[in-house]
Amino acid sequence: MSEATNPQTLPVWDLSDLYPAPDSAKLRSDLREAEASARAFKDRYTGRLASCAGGELAGAIKEYERIEETLGRVMSYAQLLFSSDSSNAVYGQFYQTMSERVTEIGSHLIFFTLEVNRLDDATLEREFKADSGFERYRPWLRDLRVFRPHQLSDELEELLHDKDVTGQSAWSRLFDETVAGMRISIADQALTVNAALEKLSAPDRAVRRTAGEAIGAAFNEKIRLFSLITNTKAKDKEIIDRWRKYPRSASYRNRSNMVEDEVVDALVTAVVDAYPRLSHRYYTMKAKWLGLPKLAHYDRNAPLPGDDDRKISWNEAREQVLTAYGAFSPDLARIGRQFFDKPWIDVPPREGKAGGAFSHPTVPSAHPYLLLNYHGRTRDVMTLAHELGHGVHQVLAGSQGYLMASTPLTLAETASVFGEMLTFRALLDSANPAQRRLMLTSKVEDMLNTVVRQIAFYRFETKVHDERRTGELLPDRIGEIWRDVQTESLGPAFEFSPEYDVFWAYVPHFVHSPFYVYAYAFGDCLVNALYSVFQLGHPGFQAKYLDMLRAGGTRRHKELLAPFGLDASDPSFWAKGLDVISGFIDELEVTT
Repeated sequence: MSEATNPQTLPVWDLSDLYPAPDSAKLRSDLREAEASARAFKDRYTGRLASCAGGELAGAIKEYERIEETLGRVMSYAQLLFSSDSSNAVYGQFYQTMSERVTEIGSHLIFFTLEVNRLDDATLEREFKADSGFERYRPWLRDLRVFRPHQLSDELEELLHDKDVTGQSAWSRLFDETVAGMRISIADQALTVNAALEKLSAPDRAVRRTAGEAIGAAFNEKIRLFSLITNTKAKDKEIIDRWRKYPRSASYRNRSNMVEDEVVDALVTAVVDAYPRLSHRYYTMKAKWLGLPKLAHYDRNAPLPGDDDRKISWNEAREQVLTAYGAFSPDLARIGRQFFDKPWIDVPPREGKAGGAFSHPTVPSAHPYLLLNYHGRTRDVMTLAHELGHGVHQVLAGSQGYLMASTPLTLAETASVFGEMLTFRALLDSANPAQRRLMLTSKVEDMLNTVVRQIAFYRFETKVHDERRTGELLPDRIGEIWRDVQTESLGPAFEFSPEYDVFWAYVPHFVHSPFYVYAYAFGDCLVNALYSVFQLGHPGFQAKYLDMLRAGGTRRHKELLAPFGLDASDPSFWAKGLDVISGFIDELEVTT
């Protein structure tokens, strides 16, 4: 076994910077203190925020932020522990127990944001003018008041808060534990879902076909359960949306992302209109390269002839990414290197570990943690560059404090996709012609997966949630919707076999974060446009870019992009991003 994939030589994280152990005295003490503080906070401020003066309201927000950060630290620890091995019953029990305890404590704080939203604008302006520390929280108040028209009574808000642990969170946990417990039989091996999905990138088509059929069969066995989870969560969301008077199923997500429905519509329309010149054109070429009349679903990520799929060691991957970051900005590389010098990354694949990759911000008083499943492929290097971008962004934004460090999802992908682009461009510049072609194909496929595939996911979710409003969807109907959006997005080069109809069931974003997926496309197109500005030699680009990351959630997309002369509400903005992908495909057409 090579160093690239040997779990014994790959780093794992140490969560003790959050808490030493699930039963640690520090964790128990934090929970007791948070509960006492939350109760005292409720007793002190309930019903009297409108009469606060002389900086008292700013002090209240600061205390609210402190308590929330403590609860955020507890839940970050529980989530990360569960992600490290969701098949561990003790971790599962701890995660559920902490969810319930934090929800219970948080119920004492619900009144606060509701009452703040009932304050009139004149009261807030009076506090801003008093210059008593209140001005610092203007961005948080601005974003909070976006939800004023959708706010329910205090009693209903508290009920929804309390029931989350037996509602949305419980169904998400059921999904996670079900997927973590599944084993897929391929070539006499019982593989996890994540390991089985890796086989879809195997050079041997017979291996890919066997894996595709086995994954389909495994999910088909449990498709009634996954359909129940999907139907239940969609109906639950519809009920809440109806009570809150959101105009459509994606509106809450758009409000949370601080982006207008119309901007998202423009993105989706631009991508769908570009299907023929992007995915349809590329996959038609890929079928020819592979010598196939039609591609099957398991050929989508197949390596091309001549791709030796050389294993890349972890140390090599680390230096490739940090070198690319450092060439752009030494400060960016310095922050990124901390993740490697300290035990902040969990790298090796293993049973029970969450699939995919993520960067968890935890809380500003600690630091982010990265989770990867490193197999030593070029795509894994790009994933490392992506997640490290998230981590660096989260470190820089931490100075904004717990309430304002987090960015909307549409902007949360900026640093990650930009980090990928920096790494890709650095490797591309040093490649020979044969390597360059393979790198371009890999990059195009990653971009299609990020833009075209995610918009197809978004359209799938939209259709499922809209149709669920009139009644429960049978598994076959969900599969039919899935096949329709995949056929539309991937184009005539594909011929889908029946087992692909259940592949929607493994996508965790549909369960955990409905309508999250378009944020990937938003971020990719945004970064493509941003990188074009950088390539044109925009003055002071690096300093402006780092300032953008430091802003966290304090600025909206218009404010963040204005220094670069970009505007996401302009339809031509999305064309710029999509033209980058099309340009790479143009180059592949010429060199083929």
